[in-house]
Amino acid sequence: MARDDTTCRLKRPVYLVDGARSPFLKARGRPGPFHAADLAARTAIPLLLRQPFEPGALDEVILGCVMPGPDEANIARVVALRIGCGERVPAFTVQRNCASGLQALDTAARHIADGCADLVLAGGVEAMSHAPLLFGAAFAAWLGQWRRARTLPARLQALARLRLSALAPVIGLLRGLTDPVVGLSMGQTAENLATRFDIRRRDMDAFAMRSHHRLATAQHTGRFDGEIVLLADTEGKAHFLDDGVRPDTHLEALAKLPPAFDRPFGRVTAGNSAQITDGAAWLVLASEEAVARYDLRPLARVLDTQWAGLDPAQMGLGPVHAMAPILARHGLDSPDIDYWEINEAFAAQVLACLRAWQDPAYCREVLGLERAFSPIDEARLNVDGGAIAIGHPVGASGARIVLHLARVLAREGGRLGMASLCIGGGQGGAMLIESTQERQA
Repeated sequence: MARDDTTCRLKRPVYLVDGARSPFLKARGRPGPFHAADLAARTAIPLLLRQPFEPGALDEVILGCVMPGPDEANIARVVALRIGCGERVPAFTVQRNCASGLQALDTAARHIADGCADLVLAGGVEAMSHAPLLFGAAFAAWLGQWRRARTLPARLQALARLRLSALAPVIGLLRGLTDPVVGLSMGQTAENLATRFDIRRRDMDAFAMRSHHRLATAQHTGRFDGEIVLLADTEGKAHFLDDGVRPDTHLEALAKLPPAFDRPFGRVTAGNSAQITDGAAWLVLASEEAVARYDLRPLARVLDTQWAGLDPAQMGLGPVHAMAPILARHGLDSPDIDYWEINEAFAAQVLACLRAWQDPAYCREVLGLERAFSPIDEARLNVDGGAIAIGHPVGASGARIVLHLARVLAREGGRLGMASLCIGGGQGGAMLIESTQERQA
């Protein structure tokens, strides 16, 4: 059952003061120019430099990350020390698969609301191109035998027992994107939704094309100015914008791509799925007291957050299960939300959410509601593109969509915004925010 209103209500106001993210860099078959801690630190430093307080004034640092490297244990603490917070500012890492960044924001908001903190830096990061190659159990067992062999004859015997098949690497990223309970990859769960809601391949491709076109327009018109920080790699190359966008993509090209997860008849392709990407995103969250103390100008206020569970084989419907209780608690319907950010793990997944949202049978039988919601206006959904074009560094996406939603509300003069993600393993997360700014010129 969903939490009741008294358990969800924040005891003190919580504000989103400012935020920044890195360019999201598409993985291109080799490790990218930045490790996760590098991305997070290089994104946080410019953000903190423009604040009226020192990094040491933070009460804590919370960072979402799914796959930190072996040199990044508790990556939040590694980053906090690198960005100048000092040894007295505690930091910890959270992990909720695709919503790890949103989990970091929710945790920060709860700590502030409960009076445990006044100023928190929270966000998410992922360097998916650095996901490890692993060896299987057979090679690990042989390596143990080799280490125990002390004499030359013993080592020769151990070498004789080594089979080439044991050297086959295990691709950590593919294993991580496969649900261990139901045995399905995330793409296969999207195929389930395409079948369940009879979503045509052409509709999925059209959704993907729109995502690329919207992102290209947003980049061309400077809508990410102040949101994305410039990164320079060790080779002197500057990274300004998300580099996976394809401005000239069209339906005919997308239609030629083969199914990626269910060959030969599937509908989910690389073209209508989120890109494998490296990226980081941060927000500064503050209490009312901190806002007054430092004369801050918040972007938005956090109103509510919801987490939900569902069948892992249908995990893409998670946003529906998370957003519905929030709207019910606040007595809202779809037209009351000015702008929406639903993470585009797959075009099929978002389209399935839009259909389930307004399906009386689904809302009644699955969500336990008396009626369905009004349709979500797609002109107000992911208005500057989504993960299909931008990319989906799993630890960072939850923070990215909240940050951009707050900026869209300010830019367009909206009041209420909803950010939501599906989560591998069969969960959904959503956050409702309210803009605190007047319409920007």
